[in-house]
Amino acid sequence: MARQLGRAPLRTLLPAPVRDGYGRERVPTVLDTIEIENELLRVTVLPGLGGRVHSLLHKPTGRELLYRNPVLQPAAFALNGAWFSGGIEWNIGARGHSTLSCAPLHAAVVPAPDGGRMLRLWEWERLRDLPFQVDLWLPDGAEHLRVGIRIRNPHERAVPCYWWSNTAVPEDRRVLAPADEAWHFGYEHALRRVPVPRTEDGTDRTYPLRSTHAADYFYALPDGQRRWIAALDERGDGLVQTSTDGLLGRKLFLWGTGRGGRRWQEWLTEPGTPGYAEIQAGLARTQLEHPPLEAGEEVSWLEVYGPLTADPAAAHGPDWAVARASVEDALEAVLPRAEVDAAYEQWRAVAADAEPGPSLATGSGWGALEVLRGGYELPGTPFPEELLGEEQRPWLALLRTGAFPDADADAGADGGDGVAAKVTAPARPGTTLVSDAWRDMLETAPADAVTEYHLGIAQWAAGDLAQAVRSWERGLKNAAARWPLLYCLAVDDREGGHPQRAAERYAEAFEEQYGGDPVVTAALGREAVSVLLETGCVAEARGVLSRLPEDVRARGAFRHLEARLLLAEGRKGEARAVFDAGFEVPDLREGAEELGDLWARITDEPLPAAYDFRMRPS
Repeated sequence: MARQLGRAPLRTLLPAPVRDGYGRERVPTVLDTIEIENELLRVTVLPGLGGRVHSLLHKPTGRELLYRNPVLQPAAFALNGAWFSGGIEWNIGARGHSTLSCAPLHAAVVPAPDGGRMLRLWEWERLRDLPFQVDLWLPDGAEHLRVGIRIRNPHERAVPCYWWSNTAVPEDRRVLAPADEAWHFGYEHALRRVPVPRTEDGTDRTYPLRSTHAADYFYALPDGQRRWIAALDERGDGLVQTSTDGLLGRKLFLWGTGRGGRRWQEWLTEPGTPGYAEIQAGLARTQLEHPPLEAGEEVSWLEVYGPLTADPAAAHGPDWAVARASVEDALEAVLPRAEVDAAYEQWRAVAADAEPGPSLATGSGWGALEVLRGGYELPGTPFPEELLGEEQRPWLALLRTGAFPDADADAGADGGDGVAAKVTAPARPGTTLVSDAWRDMLETAPADAVTEYHLGIAQWAAGDLAQAVRSWERGLKNAAARWPLLYCLAVDDREGGHPQRAAERYAEAFEEQYGGDPVVTAALGREAVSVLLETGCVAEARGVLSRLPEDVRARGAFRHLEARLLLAEGRKGEARAVFDAGFEVPDLREGAEELGDLWARITDEPLPAAYDFRMRPS
């Protein structure tokens, strides 16, 4: 564990794009769904939202086995922004909710191991450049959903690997797992070994509603122990998740009963909706670890989800050993360990490499680009060239010609009337790629402004900061659109400890872009105002904020900026009035405390509940 805790931490989320721009106004929405069903279970999957299992309905009893969120409310919990709560989510890449949480996956029907039909979801995960697949099927007469998962490393180098399957369940349950100890990770941001079920203060933490503050409990399952975790109500009914032994970890996440935890629960769903906890399963014992996946190797396992009923007196009794044994015995009676192992072997032997049928849903074109570049053979998860789209077009040109498409050449072309066609600079520079292979190609490509922009980002992602700055500065000399390069330099200055220069460059980037793409203008304005305030440039911050359109300044994030600016101007009463009028910042990060911190600088009064998102003691 100690070795894996420090392995290959991410210093950047590149090349994953930030997913923001959502709000909190609720409107009726239609979502594409795929249903898997037999006589006992109905499974609803959202292929356009990370392949999330939205519902697991036990038909004989009419019970929903998962926490099924009645709303789709994005929040900034994923590594790259948008995420939503509820169901079963698949997390790959690095510690946290996946960058694919709100992204579409490829989906198709594939022959199942038992001769029936199986749903395959697959995509190319871009943080670690790894293809993966999730196969879901329900044999006839089965009460439990089978899920076969595989991650492949097609590269000639080892890659840090990460996977956690997170299942939301109603929080009025007891969570049981076969362990007498757990690693607790809470607001101290440190791992601490604690007894299970009762921690040092005597509180039984296997009941999520008996904790005050949000916390993670990574269960220390003994070697050789069957891997499972269950959430059961007072009648002994609920959901169980089990797997083959390759999926080592099990975890309970709880929000707790404190004001901050309850506020987050309301934030992610609707007031009056029951809360949830999460039971999770992962490749390592904790989520702070990233075990290596060696060159050319793959890792796979089988998970099973479904109903379980145990003796309620035993499962909720004071004797933890008896409670655990009652659940494990009930699981073995309905789903023997040997049956799960056999199902995995059959899936690997006859179904994992099966070619998908007609497409049910389409993901991104990045896998197709990587397969084309690397010549990879990936049976069962095709990434054909026809998946390439507009985002991949310039990179395909770089791959095939050694250069990005040349806007200057188009600008000199005859438009048909003897006049050279006019080319305007693109509003946005497009998605970038940062792996070693693409960086090598960028370094040998003709050094125009667009190439220098992308090359600098690839160098910066690799930790070569000085060379990245040189690339961006070279690109500035001939750039038709200067703001992307100025923005990159500003980010580097801010992270490199040069706040004043960062503020100047943010302001210059905003000025360069002003009047262009309104989305970019708002985003640059928001960052520029924040950095200008951090450096004491209050008048300059007011100048940027005042130039944004009124509808932008009315958004919650900009009302927050307005309150900060008013306080910096010495207008404390007006800053307080912004809070009193009410505002919501849709993309607050998990554990955000900036609203409470600002309130404390304005007044000594208690923080109103609407702004209290603190997940630790005050």
